Amino acid sequence: MADAFADPIDLQHKLFARLSAMFASEVPLYDRSLAVNELVNGLVCELMAERFVGLRVTAAEVTRASAERHGAIRIGRPDEYRWVARFFGVFAMEPHNFYSMTDVGAKSQPVIATAFRSASRPEHRVFTSLLVTDRFNSATRGRLENALAARSVFSAKARSLIERCERDGGLSSADGEALIAEACTRIFKWTGRARDYQLYTDLCAAGFKIAADIVCFDSHHLNHLTPNTLCMDLYTAVMKRCFGQVDVQHFASRGCEVLGRLAATADRHWLRLHLPHLPAATVDTLAVAPVDQQTVHRLIQKLQQRLNAPEFQLASLKNAGFKDFTEGPPGGTPVLLRQDAYRAVAESVSFTEADGSSVQGEHTARFGEIEERFYATTPAGRAMYDTCLAEAERSRSSGSSEANDLAAYERALAVPFARIPKTLEELVTAGLVHAEWEPTAKGLAARGTIDTHDFVELLRRGLVRCEGIRYEDFLPLSAAGIFASNLNQYGTRAEGAAPRTYSKPDLEEIIGRPIIESAAVYAISELESRQRTLAALGLAKVGEIRS
Repeated sequence: MADAFADPIDLQHKLFARLSAMFASEVPLYDRSLAVNELVNGLVCELMAERFVGLRVTAAEVTRASAERHGAIRIGRPDEYRWVARFFGVFAMEPHNFYSMTDVGAKSQPVIATAFRSASRPEHRVFTSLLVTDRFNSATRGRLENALAARSVFSAKARSLIERCERDGGLSSADGEALIAEACTRIFKWTGRARDYQLYTDLCAAGFKIAADIVCFDSHHLNHLTPNTLCMDLYTAVMKRCFGQVDVQHFASRGCEVLGRLAATADRHWLRLHLPHLPAATVDTLAVAPVDQQTVHRLIQKLQQRLNAPEFQLASLKNAGFKDFTEGPPGGTPVLLRQDAYRAVAESVSFTEADGSSVQGEHTARFGEIEERFYATTPAGRAMYDTCLAEAERSRSSGSSEANDLAAYERALAVPFARIPKTLEELVTAGLVHAEWEPTAKGLAARGTIDTHDFVELLRRGLVRCEGIRYEDFLPLSAAGIFASNLNQYGTRAEGAAPRTYSKPDLEEIIGRPIIESAAVYAISELESRQRTLAALGLAKVGEIRS
């Protein structure tokens, strides 16, 4: 029977390809942003071909590097949330980490969440929020729960397919395609239809726009589907040019600055992090060459010419422009992730009232996020990051004139983050990020003569090599910053008399399965690689783990 089952990862890739096509048909700006991102990623790969002698990245490989997607959905009821968890289980996507957006200071929102993704080297993930109605006063809570009780997002067919997968251990290709069709035509499909216009307007007026987005619609529509960029700062500069937020001359200056900085700092670890399909053995053979400013200018001029094409004239589409500042660490600090977005635009919605009448309105929720991922931090690295970010947030909220000056803002942001090293070797040596280890040929040849177990010393001697572990999860404060910018609503306060403090076990009970702690997985992956490396070097027996 198992031989007839479709590979769940193959189904996952098909699901996200179809969801991306669906979202592109619904949101023209998203469709265009994908083209912008692939153009940027292609140019970055051209730069890398100048930087690394012998490197060739094909158009198909650029497309592959651009195909990763991170989505986000918002759920209203606990039973709905459990069905969503079971749905993602069909596609080998497991819950990772517990996030509470209820306690992130001024950016708080009335939701808790986990992220569904594959456990190993995920290419797709969905940040899935659940509305917590006890954050509202009793009257509003009653209205919310009554509205939510009236809907059924998962059809009988979708539920039957999920139950079949759980019972049999998989789905056939035909059944997998049928469930993907349910996802794209019903579960995550935007219809432009909603219910209870008065409830919607009351929630928005009270500052609970996320609740309005969750409660008044009949599907778990995607509010964004995020591609992966190889250079955040170049992508944001291009998007601002396409929206007409900066002129051509300003873009040329910014583009050369960003690309020049990348040309000077990208190393083999950058290549393996951003283009993981490139074999390490291949990357190791590439010679690193300097890239002169003339080459950088030539590439930016080439990009300028491409951007004159009609498909990149985003200002001709209805838009609300691009967000002011990127969330996360500053450029050049390769930890965790960076996120940015074009802002959501108002979309027409037809509200059906209880008496059957219709009211025409607008809804603003679906925005165009972009992300660039870096290294997973150790507890010490995360503590340092959080300290730096807190300092940066205090600077940002001080109301200084830097708020409208990108260059000044970036200089100010760089100050608190200066204490975080900028290369993988430095980060690993300081114990700030996780890495996987393996012996080098030199190390294997020295087996029996090595007198240390210290990995920093082994690395210094060239006896081992390391590869940074990519961060595959989320940052609540950064996500809240994206939410706030797109909702034009910076945080909410609980109205309930005694709002509950939610924890991971609470959400685990709702979804009916354990939530994986990613930090532990990163740490175990590193420890296991250390064990294998020490054994290969004759410094430890298999099964003996040393830190």
